[in-house]
Amino acid sequence: MSPAGTATGTAVYAAGAVLWKLVDGKARVLVVHRTQHKDVSLPKGKVDPGESLPRTAAHEIAEETGFDVVLGPPLGTVEYRMPNGRDKVVHYWSAEVDPGAAERHSYEANGEILALEWVPIAKAAKRLTYSHDAELVERFAEQLDAGAARTFALVVLRHGKAMPHDQWDGPDATRPLLHRGLEQADAVASGIAAYGPEVLVSSTAARCLSTIAPTAQLTGLDVKASRSISQDAYSPGAERVRRQVAKRVEARRSAVLCSHGPVIPQIIEAAAELGGAALTPNVRRSAALGTGDFTVLHFTRETDEPRLVAVESHVPALA
Repeated sequence: MSPAGTATGTAVYAAGAVLWKLVDGKARVLVVHRTQHKDVSLPKGKVDPGESLPRTAAHEIAEETGFDVVLGPPLGTVEYRMPNGRDKVVHYWSAEVDPGAAERHSYEANGEILALEWVPIAKAAKRLTYSHDAELVERFAEQLDAGAARTFALVVLRHGKAMPHDQWDGPDATRPLLHRGLEQADAVASGIAAYGPEVLVSSTAARCLSTIAPTAQLTGLDVKASRSISQDAYSPGAERVRRQVAKRVEARRSAVLCSHGPVIPQIIEAAAELGGAALTPNVRRSAALGTGDFTVLHFTRETDEPRLVAVESHVPALA
């Protein structure tokens, strides 16, 4: 998935997910019966101004279904022409729902969603009104069959825009964020939180610690400061970086690494190597982050060795 933030141009952007659960070892997906449209679809919603795509997906799912989910790997997009003539682009992820939580879940019909229904994958195409939704379920089925639906995420975040070198008299590590950088840090926090991070790690530089602070506040997690991914400790060999990445991958827990432009390609390269993935042009592009941008690398959780199965990047959603 290429970097994306809010809607641009004349197209309408939206985000949603294929929600799934396992019942007796077989997957079922959630479809929603919409009240006004009188159709059966997948949960999704339009991107609001200043909102990132992952944030939209997570909060629209919560609003439409009542489930608070962690986004899994991306399923790509569907594009179609709306009745008013505008193009619509919808980004989708897969997201697992605990079967026990689904069993206990009660839902009351409202003006938007009449009912929720869990259906076997094989029957989803017949239940869904639109062929593009059925195609999304097929993509999910392929993801599941490949063992790539249950994942953990490594989020690589570049610090926000900082005070320029020539305008700062102190050590480089103490350079603060500019107001724009503080805005970027706030803007990405909810999008990062949508991937359910369990560990936050930051370079020891002030600009990185300030960038990850809103994410820490939103998630309630402490930040672990690590010199190994700081610019001061940068070296071409990247052994310290590799050890830090290996620690996160081996733990199989979703984590955020906030670092610097020169260090991030080393983080991505180490992640690809540890995940058994080639350094394709798409993977290399995911390391070319602007200030405040972040890349999400999805690794399989239940295989013998974690495999890197998807990479997506996002920019701060600023008005």
